[in-house]
Amino acid sequence: MKRIWIGLFGFWALATGFVAAGSRGIGPLVITKEGTQQIVLRFGEVINETEPGLSWRIPLIDEVKTYERRLLYLNTEEDVIQTKDQERIVVDNYAMWMIDDLTAFISSFPRGMHQAEKQMDRVVRAGVREIVARHTLTEVLTDQRTEVMDAIRARVADSFSDTGIAIHDVRINRTELPPAIEKNVHARMKTDRDRLARKYRAEGEEQARKIRAAADRDARVIVANARGEAQVTRGEGDAESSRIYAAAYGQAPEFYAFVRSLEAYRKTIGEGTTLVFSPESEFFKFLDGGGLIAEPR
Repeated sequence: MKRIWIGLFGFWALATGFVAAGSRGIGPLVITKEGTQQIVLRFGEVINETEPGLSWRIPLIDEVKTYERRLLYLNTEEDVIQTKDQERIVVDNYAMWMIDDLTAFISSFPRGMHQAEKQMDRVVRAGVREIVARHTLTEVLTDQRTEVMDAIRARVADSFSDTGIAIHDVRINRTELPPAIEKNVHARMKTDRDRLARKYRAEGEEQARKIRAAADRDARVIVANARGEAQVTRGEGDAESSRIYAAAYGQAPEFYAFVRSLEAYRKTIGEGTTLVFSPESEFFKFLDGGGLIAEPR
């Protein structure tokens, strides 16, 4: 029984030693963590590309190299690029990439990550310079920015297609004008905006004149039509009034004369008016005497 416990303890100690040595990159055990990928080389030749978990190697003979399995970020150096319309801009880029074929990556970049990042910086800047040079400043900044970015990403991805590198995205991080020409560009942009403002203002004033002229014409037509209708209505009213007056005169001539005289008094005599007239005046015959209706003389 004692020998069994000693054997188990020895096995446990040996296993623990293997794991500890593997975690430090020594010994026969290779431990690949989640999010990383490792490759085993023997005299420079690829022996095994490991998966997360445990694998083996020959100590002191096999070499193990570890790389990230996740997306990697590379911020390239800024560059001064001339656009299609001869504008010079300062461009700063970044690339998102990952190693998707470790064997091809080792073959393409035997010196490792530093060599890969230097080449990627060079290829990305060359791609940005080539694509941006085909477009105007306005297209790069606003109109076709998405198309420009897609073209740059496709060009860079094609350059690394056989190197074990997958390009996920290439973007322009910052776009600025060189300080030497920034003031001139701003002045030219201000001049262009002023010219457009004058053009739009002139077009607006022309439209306003047309609208006012149309409104005045419509108003004159409406007023003329209203006056015509008013005259027709007034004529019809006068005709109806005359008819009523004529009917009233035929039925009661004296009462009709009295009402017409009162109406004439209201129109000719204002409030507070002093009158001096002859008692025999025909116009004021209904004011003569105490009765409402005087006998005609």
